[in-house]
Amino acid sequence: MKTLFIGGIKSGKSRLAETYILAQAKDLKPYYLATTEFFDDEMRARIAAHKQRRQDFFDTLEEPVKLFEALKDCHKPVLIECVSMWLNNMLYHGHSETAVLDELQAVLKLPCDMVLVHNEVGLGIIPDNPLARRFADLSGKASQLIGQHCDRVFFCSAGLTITMK
Repeated sequence: MKTLFIGGIKSGKSRLAETYILAQAKDLKPYYLATTEFFDDEMRARIAAHKQRRQDFFDTLEEPVKLFEALKDCHKPVLIECVSMWLNNMLYHGHSETAVLDELQAVLKLPCDMVLVHNEVGLGIIPDNPLARRFADLSGKASQLIGQHCDRVFFCSAGLTITMK
């Protein structure tokens, strides 16, 4: 089963996704695939808060770019936290839109149960610079691709979910 938790920044999607996958995994200790790269002190603080919250409930994998390579042999449920940061990393490292979406498609075809966390960035204004517009467009395409492949989709806001699929 594939499940998407999508919402704005600080909407509660990470906490909700963690709770969800732990309940779904039952006796298995799921993987937690962390995609964020350390660029500054603020990101380090966010990552530290996530690590503290998940404690030892997950087997943590850290991979900012090569998701398929990190997950191709997965044999238990995996939480991907988060697709948005992975997209950011892929753009930062110069990957084309086609390469990004192909990699995402390959990940979504893996047989393991998967919960994906993604920021919804398409509800605001059109960004004022080309890189931000490129990110927003790619994020929207990734959201659509993930939504098509997922069995369940939850929109998150105010720490609550709305079932979309």
